Amino acid sequence: MPAVDLARLRKQAARLADFFFIPDEFIKHLHEMLDFYVNYTVRNPSANAPRVNLQSYRTPSVVVKQIELELSRLAEKNENADAALDLADHLWDEAYLETRLLAAYLLGHIPPQEERLLTRLTAWTQQIHEVDLRAELLNSSLSRMRKEAPDQFLDLIGEWLKPNRSQLWPNGIQAVISALSDPEFTNLPPLLQAVESIVVAAPSKLQRELEELILAFYKVSPTETSYFLRQILITSDNPMTIITFRRISPSFPTELKEEVREFIKGKHFSK
Repeated sequence: MPAVDLARLRKQAARLADFFFIPDEFIKHLHEMLDFYVNYTVRNPSANAPRVNLQSYRTPSVVVKQIELELSRLAEKNENADAALDLADHLWDEAYLETRLLAAYLLGHIPPQEERLLTRLTAWTQQIHEVDLRAELLNSSLSRMRKEAPDQFLDLIGEWLKPNRSQLWPNGIQAVISALSDPEFTNLPPLLQAVESIVVAAPSKLQRELEELILAFYKVSPTETSYFLRQILITSDNPMTIITFRRISPSFPTELKEEVREFIKGKHFSK
């Protein structure tokens, strides 16, 4: 792999963006550009990349970031929504790690009111099984919606977390985790309300996701998270709630771990 010359990289990315409205040509030149920067000495994608089974060029992150920068200038214009969606479809269908990350990035830069965004997002999340790639997809593709249409974002989470849509619960949980890691999204109470029924249900198959969810809430607001868990653990009649929290609490910070233990004891005393 040649050393990354930033001046040359900028020119290459700008030239690539010239094909924004011609997806087939964009894909052709994108593969050429990614191949130019392949690092053959690395067997696996970088530690910062999602852990997936997709083919990857093992491209340095600076290359993909520069491409994203050039694409954002075009994708965020409302009049280019159709072209951005068309290019995103082509990128997703290529089924490389880099092309799918770019597809997710494009979704996150089109107008959040665009209904076809949600159609793509729901379909794509059902096509992938890798947790890390799903997380990156949901984080990138919903970034503009979180910022410009928070009520719409909360409505989407509510739809994904409905009791009769358990196959979409991982989407809702991951979308909440992404919002919690976004410093521009500060409306915590609706997020707690949105996940309450899922936390009570505490299905064992989502144990990993629930653990990450609680840790994300606690990092943002320890006090609100502790109160939230107290109400759930003391009042829930679902035995899986207690079982799951006993399993995941060892990974919690010491103070929260002790609080969860007391909450579970408190449930016995409250009967």
